[in-house]
Amino acid sequence: MSATAIRVRPRRARGAGLGLAAWLAGVVFFLPIAWMALTSFHSESDAATNPPSFGAALTLDGYREFFGAGGGASPWPALINSTVASLVSTLLVLLLALPAAYALSIRPVKKWTDVLFFFLSTKMLPVVAGLLPIYLFAKNTGMLDNIWLLVILYTSMNLPIAVWMMQSFLAEVPVAVIEAAQIDGAKLPTVLARVVAPIALPGIAATALICFIFSWNELLFARVLTGVVAETAPVFLTGFITSQGLFLAKVCAASLVISLPVLAAGFAAQDKLVQGLSLGAVK
Repeated sequence: MSATAIRVRPRRARGAGLGLAAWLAGVVFFLPIAWMALTSFHSESDAATNPPSFGAALTLDGYREFFGAGGGASPWPALINSTVASLVSTLLVLLLALPAAYALSIRPVKKWTDVLFFFLSTKMLPVVAGLLPIYLFAKNTGMLDNIWLLVILYTSMNLPIAVWMMQSFLAEVPVAVIEAAQIDGAKLPTVLARVVAPIALPGIAATALICFIFSWNELLFARVLTGVVAETAPVFLTGFITSQGLFLAKVCAASLVISLPVLAAGFAAQDKLVQGLSLGAVK
């Protein structure tokens, strides 16, 4: 047996082991979601059994109750509020982060690394530390239970991480392409919209998806600053947890429905997400 064949076998075995480990990790992460989905199709009595009953009859009662068939509140206002807050804040983040990342990567300012670390340091403040000042500000300005207050908060919360991510993506844009566009008379807005944005589209898509997920899942500010009018989907979900009665199947159904927009967005943008997160990893 040649020395080359001896070296190839350990490599193949190592690759197979890594592949098996990746599959096992995927199954481990998928099991809670599968469990939640299965429980959502059980009745409350079957969902509450211990140990759980895998062969219990399936029903849509949990979904009917979530959508208000049993006389409960409708989830559509909360879902619409979450959609508006997440989409509008993500759009604002992209509009603000793109020129900022351009200034820090393609046309870097002095001490641009210090600027990036300052942006990132704003994410280190505990969210609860700013809750009371923001609540008092919203109360004094009459913006409590206002969806646009959440839009402003989500934009400011996601902007630092968006600038940090897009700076690394835009650093991969060839400067020669930008200079050629400027020689042809393109102004900065045109360069950003027609030259930089199409080249960095995978990175922009990855940034947008992460900002959308952060906004959609945010609970603390939405719980404290909203009531009925601006209630978001995560806040609506907490209303199903009561101290009396059975609610496990209904909560699982509500959790699955509320998770679907994020799962759908991730599935639709998975190719851009992978390209964006791997952009610049190999030179």
